Amino acid sequence: MILPTDNKYVPIIGIQEFRKGQTAGRKELLYNELHGERHISKPHKHDFFILVLFDRAKGTHNIDFQDYAIGDKQVHILFPGQVHKWNIEPDTTGYQLMIDEAFFDRFSSYFRFSFTDYSNHPVISLSENNFKLLKYEFDAIKDELEAEDSLQDVISTRAAVIAAIVSKAAEQIFTGPKIYQSNPRLAKFNMLIDQFYKEHKLVAFYAGKLNISSNYLNILCKKNLNISATQLIQQRVLLEAKRLLQSTDLSIKEIAFELGFVDHAYFSNFFKGQTNLTPTQLRVE
Repeated sequence: MILPTDNKYVPIIGIQEFRKGQTAGRKELLYNELHGERHISKPHKHDFFILVLFDRAKGTHNIDFQDYAIGDKQVHILFPGQVHKWNIEPDTTGYQLMIDEAFFDRFSSYFRFSFTDYSNHPVISLSENNFKLLKYEFDAIKDELEAEDSLQDVISTRAAVIAAIVSKAAEQIFTGPKIYQSNPRLAKFNMLIDQFYKEHKLVAFYAGKLNISSNYLNILCKKNLNISATQLIQQRVLLEAKRLLQSTDLSIKEIAFELGFVDHAYFSNFFKGQTNLTPTQLRVE
């Protein structure tokens, strides 16, 4: 599905839109190479999973409204629903895997951290060795896709190796996951937020699910994450609000309802308090 592409809305682009220019592919997975200058000026999102392996590269990749510098020996990870755009400068070389959700589920367990962790840290710098390992697997997937007797099981096994290597690289730079690993209650709180943030925005609900007091949950968050429990919930609500405002044609009233706000005004006040912009102003920008 592609939504209106005027200044207010962002298209949702399906994997089929890229088949015409693919280097190699099957129904469930495409392989493309990136050479030279590329520009996506209007943000959009996909209904599939993307891994981009940059070799020599320079530019800016905006993911969920945050700019990331594109550099040599990086892997960029995009999950379905994340909004992005980029400006890739000349002399860039990269390799791209586009994977539909059903096929992604076959090897997703090899990503050792939560999907939220990867979404919050979508750009991972690689050591020379990890880059070489990933490049080998990307090439092997390309070769398998181009083979007449291409096997899905071989591709999914290669993809699982890629997920494991990416996780190995992520372990060196992720700080949040280590905090969650050493604090199971915080990890559970994070998962509960993803599950219930639309319906429940009060700390007491989550504290009850965790069998602790609201005050203790707040202490855990401030001590380990340097933010309050309420702020953690609000960050997730705000991210989804931005995605809906810039990637759907829902009215602001409909978005307020979708996110569990009692009325349009309450949502607008929340959004302006978090961003200093009204929902309408964000859509116009």
